[in-house]
Amino acid sequence: MYTIAALYHFTRFDDPAAIRGPLYDLCLAQGISGSLLLANEGINGTIAGPRAGIDAVLAHIRALPGCADLEWKESSSAEQPFRRLKVRLKREIVTMGQPDVDPKARVGHYVDPAEWNDLIRSPDVAVIDTRNDYEVAIGTFEGAIDPETDSFRDFPAWWEENKDRFHNKRIAMFCTGGIRCEKSTNYLLGQGVDEVYHLKGGILKYLEEVPAEDSTWQGECFVFDGRVSVGHGLKEGPHKLCFACRRPILPEDMNRPEYEHGVSCHQCFEETDDEAKDRFRERQKQMALAEARGEKHIKVVHEE
Repeated sequence: MYTIAALYHFTRFDDPAAIRGPLYDLCLAQGISGSLLLANEGINGTIAGPRAGIDAVLAHIRALPGCADLEWKESSSAEQPFRRLKVRLKREIVTMGQPDVDPKARVGHYVDPAEWNDLIRSPDVAVIDTRNDYEVAIGTFEGAIDPETDSFRDFPAWWEENKDRFHNKRIAMFCTGGIRCEKSTNYLLGQGVDEVYHLKGGILKYLEEVPAEDSTWQGECFVFDGRVSVGHGLKEGPHKLCFACRRPILPEDMNRPEYEHGVSCHQCFEETDDEAKDRFRERQKQMALAEARGEKHIKVVHEE
C-alpha cells in the first residue's frame, strides 16, 4: 500500500528556490511521487510513497521556517497514484490572483466536520462550494451553491456579481482539502462579510470522519491524483479521467459515442476541432508505442 499525504501550509518563505532542491532530492531518494508547490506564501501539494518515505518528507517540511505546526491528511492506495515527482516554484500555492488576500492575517471560523451538518442546515447560512465546475459536477454538499467557475481565479468576480443574494446571511464555504477556503474566507472578510465559516480539513476530512449514514455529502469527491475520486472513508470512487480534457468520467461514459480514449469524451467532444483530435490521437499512439517498449508514460492530472 502507498501512503498519500495531502498538505498545505501558509508561512513566509523568503527564498522558495533554496528550499526546492533539497526537498526534491529527499523526495526522490525516498521513492516519493506527486506534486509540491512552493511560493513566498508557503507550500501546497499531494505526495505518495512508502510509509517511511512519507514520514521523512513530512519531517523535513515541518523543519522548514514556520512549518512546525504543519497539518496534513492521509489516505492510502494499492497503486502509486502519481507517475512522477514535481516540486515547482509558483507565484501562489493556490491561485486566486488577489494580491491583498493574506490567509496569515485572518480567515473565517474553522468548523470541525462533526459540527458541519448543523451549521449548513441553519436557515440563515448560505453554503458555497469554492471548487471548479468539473469537481462540483460529481459531488457536493446538500444545498450547496455552485458558482460554476472554471478556475479559482473566477471566484472574486462571481462574488462581486452575486453578493447581493447573500445579504444578512452567514457564509459557510468548503473545498477539497481546505486551502482554497483559507483565501476565499479572507477575501470575503475583506469585502465586509461579517460571519464567514469554512470546513476544517475540507471535504476529505469530512469524508474521513463523518459516517455515511450521518452525511450530507452527495456523490464523490474529485481528488488530484490517479484515484480521480473518493467517497466516504476515503475509498476510491468509480471515476476515471478523460485525458483529453482531464475531467472525471464514469466507466459507463466510455460507452458513449463521443468517447475516444485520450481524444474526447461527452464533455469535451464539441470543444476541440479535428486538428486537435488528430494531435491527441498521435499522442495516444506514441504512448502506446512507449508502453510496448516497456517505458513509462506520464498521465497528466489536474493540480489544485
